[in-house]
Amino acid sequence: MNSQPNNRAEPRHIAIIMDGNGRWASRRHLPRAAGHKAGVQALRGIVEHALTHRIEVLTVYAFSSENWRRPEEEVRFLMDLFITSLKEQVQELHQHGVAVSFIGDHQAFSKKLQQAITEAESLTGNNQALNLVVAANYGGRWDITNACRKLAARVAAGKLEIQELDEVQVGRTLSLGHFPEPDLFIRTGGERRISNYLLWQMAYTELYFTEVLWPDFNHQDLDIAINWYRERQRRFGQTSEQLTVSTVPD
Repeated sequence: MNSQPNNRAEPRHIAIIMDGNGRWASRRHLPRAAGHKAGVQALRGIVEHALTHRIEVLTVYAFSSENWRRPEEEVRFLMDLFITSLKEQVQELHQHGVAVSFIGDHQAFSKKLQQAITEAESLTGNNQALNLVVAANYGGRWDITNACRKLAARVAAGKLEIQELDEVQVGRTLSLGHFPEPDLFIRTGGERRISNYLLWQMAYTELYFTEVLWPDFNHQDLDIAINWYRERQRRFGQTSEQLTVSTVPD
């Protein structure tokens, strides 16, 4: 994990909660499935625009561990949509140099979906233009708990001393442990919460909320969010005066 603060004007890592698909469909008197399909197309456009900004990592919340509580028919449709979208778009992502990876507990997924995930990661794993990370059946609390289990197992096996446990060890063991932490978080759809998403990783992330529903979120909206980020002063516990002094050339 790159734990060094990013004081650059451009975000290296953007994390998104893609919220509002259902409401988008409802306002158009369409089934919720239509909103989810439109959401996939919106993501495709955002990935393309992220490439033009030379974003290193784009992490998107596709399906939370709490989303299993939704109606069975909708969950089943989302699972099928995952498989279809992967098969239809992974080749194009690969051609554009996008490395696709997934975080979350995938044991609950069907064998067919698990295979599609494995194949996508295998095909695109060496690409370097953009890391697209899809959080599916993911929860921040699950992530931290899972990391604790792994670290406890290493201690029990004698591979790690308790006194060696620190924030760096925990961070490296979490999902996204080999990526820089998110600089900019975007949530569409008007809600003002992070909903159990990357709880540890977003300790110092700039949080941006917009009323725009996800299927309507386009490259102009992403530019607005990035411009907002550029105006933020990321202090990481320091004072504004310290940052001003540290940026003055010798």
